[in-house]
Amino acid sequence: MAARLIVHGGAGQPCASLAGARRRGLGRAAENGLAILLGGGAALDAVVAAVRELEDDPAFNAGRGSCLNRDGDIEMDASLMDGATLSAGAVGAVRGVRNPILLARAVLSEGRHVLLCGEGAQRFAVACGLPSATREDLLVKTQADRWRDEGGTVGAVALDRAGHLAAATSTGGTHKKHPGRVGDSAVIGAGTYADDALGAASATGDGEAILRVTLAFRAVSELGDGKDPAVVARRALTALKARGRGEGGLIIVDSLGRTAFARSTPSMAVAYAREDGRIVVED
Repeated sequence: MAARLIVHGGAGQPCASLAGARRRGLGRAAENGLAILLGGGAALDAVVAAVRELEDDPAFNAGRGSCLNRDGDIEMDASLMDGATLSAGAVGAVRGVRNPILLARAVLSEGRHVLLCGEGAQRFAVACGLPSATREDLLVKTQADRWRDEGGTVGAVALDRAGHLAAATSTGGTHKKHPGRVGDSAVIGAGTYADDALGAASATGDGEAILRVTLAFRAVSELGDGKDPAVVARRALTALKARGRGEGGLIIVDSLGRTAFARSTPSMAVAYAREDGRIVVED
């Protein structure tokens, strides 16, 4: 089976000053993930590698570059899911961690829990020996102004050569959110979902609206019987607006290797690999 990968850099308003940096960052993330897939690696490893690249890039609202909450602190959410086993790991409102997606991966690997939040998640990160980060390490000078105009969550979905699917999502949340707020990116079924029998999805946009309609699960659950993933993505976003009262975007890969993305916001940058292996970036 041919490997497939698609990554997103968040849905929201366009930001001309960041457009070039975001395109380059998405391209690097897609290249990192695709290299793992083409080397015979697992979809789970590919989506983690892609999202980690975006967390390290200050052009995105995840990891370094995360937005500030009401108290001026940085709290991050992340999750990932293995479509082969339905194993999942997630962290919410976590501080002091360089890469939340690596912490979510550690939660998945331990296997005891699915979601850890706040101080407990931070202690677990220390126990796992994951790289720490201060607020100053994660803070980008201009981000407080930036995220008033452009939200952002990053994510990736992949299908590996063995036919296994995975999805991952990470975010710094929303500007001036209440301390302790956990959004859709930490919730399996809302921001992230993967099932080998159907497909994988990562969501971005109005987190509370995405939570209300469990957007990623809604989309993946409709992928059976050969349904076109592009149609499914658009239908899910219609439900997000009508029932969830919000806007957003989705990236999808189904069990047949068909990829799709859709948005109801003015902008959502994505990168994906064509069948010839060339990385394409769109926004």
